[in-house]
Amino acid sequence: MAEYIKQEMSDLDGSGEERTFYRMKICHNIDTKEFISKLARPASGMNKGTVLQVLTNFADELAYYMAQGNSVTIDGVGTFKPTLGIIKKKNKDTPCEEGQNPNARSLTVNGVNFRASKELVKETARQCDLKRAGVEYIRRSAYSLEERIALAMKYLDEHHFMRVADYMELTGLRKTAATMELKRLREDPANGITTEGKRNGIIYVRRKTE
Repeated sequence: MAEYIKQEMSDLDGSGEERTFYRMKICHNIDTKEFISKLARPASGMNKGTVLQVLTNFADELAYYMAQGNSVTIDGVGTFKPTLGIIKKKNKDTPCEEGQNPNARSLTVNGVNFRASKELVKETARQCDLKRAGVEYIRRSAYSLEERIALAMKYLDEHHFMRVADYMELTGLRKTAATMELKRLREDPANGITTEGKRNGIIYVRRKTE
């Protein structure tokens, strides 16, 4: 049985608005080996080697077609669509290839968006039996947003980079609130904060001025 957590966020930005969120409690990650074992279970008519080959080919073909400028839709699963971002520290003196403009040289695929199909969402909901796991209270910081930004900038001046845990300690925010706020700060260049690294290795640094 799946569990959900209720999150209550109380007036983090001083607007007087309290918000409630619900999230699934993830109890375990099904990795490739376990997923293949489930698909190749007895009486399935498939062996693990065949399933692995299909999944490997699927990933290869998915990357190929997205690299050609396509989105890919798998019935019952969803649609995959590549996203673009600017290459950091790109050498501006690199010569253009024929048919390529300078803007193209500074761009790269930096992610893949996935939109689940209605069938996948509907089937997941049909099989899901939820029970409540608890409540998380995301408390308000003792500092205003402007004060929190100032604390972060001072910390970056002294340490050169900052993690979510550092921001939590500085501001008194809990992990979810601190993570959400840092994401908002990063998205607005005026705040002077950006990120380096990926996923669990993300750190926050001062945004370089042009």
